[in-house]
Amino acid sequence: MENAEIARLLAETADLMEIAGEDPFRVRSYRNAASVLEGYPERIAEIARDPARRLTEIAGIGKGIAAVIEEILTRGSFERRDKLLEKYPPTALEMLKIQGLGPKSIAAIIEHYRCTTIDELERLCQEHKLRELPRMGAKLEEKILRSIAQYRRSAGRFLLSFALALAEELTAYLREQGDLEQITPAGSLRRGKETVGDLDILVTGAGAAAALDRFVRHPKVTEVLGKGENKASVRAGVEGIQIDMRALPASSYGAALQYFTGSKEHNIALRNRALKMGYSLSEYGLERLQDRKVVASATEEEIYERLDLVWIPPELRENQGEIDAAAERRLPRLVTLADLRGDIHMHTRESDGRATLEEMAQAAQALGYEYIAITDHSKSLAMANGLDEKRAVAFARRVREINRNGLGVRVLAGLECDIRRDGSMDLADDALAELDLVIGSVHSYMNLEAAEMTDRLLRALENPYLRVLGHPTGRVLLHREGFPFDFEAVAAEAARRAVCLEINASPERLDLYAPLLRTAKARGARFTISTDAHHPAHLKNIRYGVLMARRGWLGPGDVLNTLPLEEFLAALRPKP
Repeated sequence: MENAEIARLLAETADLMEIAGEDPFRVRSYRNAASVLEGYPERIAEIARDPARRLTEIAGIGKGIAAVIEEILTRGSFERRDKLLEKYPPTALEMLKIQGLGPKSIAAIIEHYRCTTIDELERLCQEHKLRELPRMGAKLEEKILRSIAQYRRSAGRFLLSFALALAEELTAYLREQGDLEQITPAGSLRRGKETVGDLDILVTGAGAAAALDRFVRHPKVTEVLGKGENKASVRAGVEGIQIDMRALPASSYGAALQYFTGSKEHNIALRNRALKMGYSLSEYGLERLQDRKVVASATEEEIYERLDLVWIPPELRENQGEIDAAAERRLPRLVTLADLRGDIHMHTRESDGRATLEEMAQAAQALGYEYIAITDHSKSLAMANGLDEKRAVAFARRVREINRNGLGVRVLAGLECDIRRDGSMDLADDALAELDLVIGSVHSYMNLEAAEMTDRLLRALENPYLRVLGHPTGRVLLHREGFPFDFEAVAAEAARRAVCLEINASPERLDLYAPLLRTAKARGARFTISTDAHHPAHLKNIRYGVLMARRGWLGPGDVLNTLPLEEFLAALRPKP
């Protein structure tokens, strides 16, 4: 069992315990353990099997949780969870995915109405019965109905990080066969979309047909939907994601890769262009209509070249002007992972992180970074042990002392400062003035009307010490849509005041994303790509932020943390 699956069971049990009104300390111990395991760099199952090691050696895992993990690894569940599921059906957990509902609200709804499904919850809201309960009203009913609609739109979708990890696991598994030439994930995963609905994998080589047999025998396959000579379809994992694998001849690999990468809209536009030029384009190749001769099929590059286009990176294939740009030879040179010189949003044990400053710096050095910024939370986030003015200034002094001793990477003293409801910053200006980098983020009052949220953000931009606007829309993928505000106005004002907009690479956020990035770039905004890491392992999530930047047509010159340290500091908004 993988770490993420163990973490999910612990987190869901914490939710059930909270619905049941159990001791908050015990609930928190389960949540903390889930957070630790999710980001832990080693496989927990291997540690448990090693007689020389103990699970309690992992910070945040006590004897009780260790026993629970052992039980999970033995039989896939544990007693506390089983008893709670006797009291509350699994559908109660699904209700927690609805924005606006917390465990206490769900407990009240279940107790009063015996409601345990989203369909029943929707009916209660439509019949205006929820407002009969204490502290629930018409606005909450409206919010829940909107959230249910959003949840249904995202049902059957999976985070990019989950899909990519699964694709890499399958690729390594198939590679063991030894007689395959190409193993390539296609579809929305290859285009770097924030969420995917399924996986497409293309293989070529002498053993392509035999690889289908190996594919359907993968340990995570739970159901074989179909298998033929050239294609197999399965469902995998507890999540039930569908994976399609196609065995291809090398001669048509490029055409198939182009076709199955998509998007549908890009492919339609490309086929129309082909028709106008006297060709027919399909998954089998580019065929000349005059004599039905295939003129390009082995590589994507030759197909685009035959259509008088430069090769279009997969991240841009959304029919958003990329074909015209490719025809006119004006596609941008997109930013790459290798362009980044540093990561400037991360947390340590000083607030709610899971590692020390030194451990984060060591991990950053291993990635080849020149600099990082430690940006722990400010005091408003009391649950995250946020820093007040005194602690923030003291921590900044400590960072500078550590830099004098040398860590192999330059550490900037920063802070993720909460933006209050009125747009003011959570710490006084004299404390912010002591810091190298201030990120301003919204973590509360996310249900404001669009006009009020816009004013809040515009006022925050007035603070002379703000350098970066963090995760600007506040969205959480598959859980919470971004809060409403006038993004164009905020982006334009950020550009005017030289405040960068963050591309938050946390897989659950990926905020900002393609349409907003292009809008902001058109208004002169500049950007940073950062991980919001809470553990050294999270620093590797930077690749997801790079994918978002590429989907937004950003080049290295649009992203400040591609610059060497001194140029980066000079390019930041100057202090007053």
